[in-house]
Amino acid sequence: QLQAYGGGLVQAGGSLRLSCLATGKTFSSSAMAWFRQAPGKEREFVAAISWNDGSTYYADSVKGRFTISRDTVDLTMNRLQPEDTAVYYCAARVHSGTLYYPTGYDYWGQGTLVTVSS
Repeated sequence: QLQAYGGGLVQAGGSLRLSCLATGKTFSSSAMAWFRQAPGKEREFVAAISWNDGSTYYADSVKGRFTISRDTVDLTMNRLQPEDTAVYYCAARVHSGTLYYPTGYDYWGQGTLVTVSS
């Protein structure tokens, strides 16, 4: 029901914009988020937006470089670094719950791979 796209190969210092497409069954979400998972690592929080008040939240590692759009939920990633290399996933939270952990989300899409070369 969710599909992340827009990933690709980019050099360090470059930019990418990821988008999240919702298809199929409609639902009302209370929050949308981006997570990422690097090889051999756990899925980690990147950014989120809460529809309750429009607030946005970012992981410290991406703050100031990544921006989640309040209109489209697109994730604009600037000044990319090799450590940003991962599969990126968009997720939707229907019920209340944590914003910062995967367990707080109800719907997940297939991820899109972002590779940042040094």
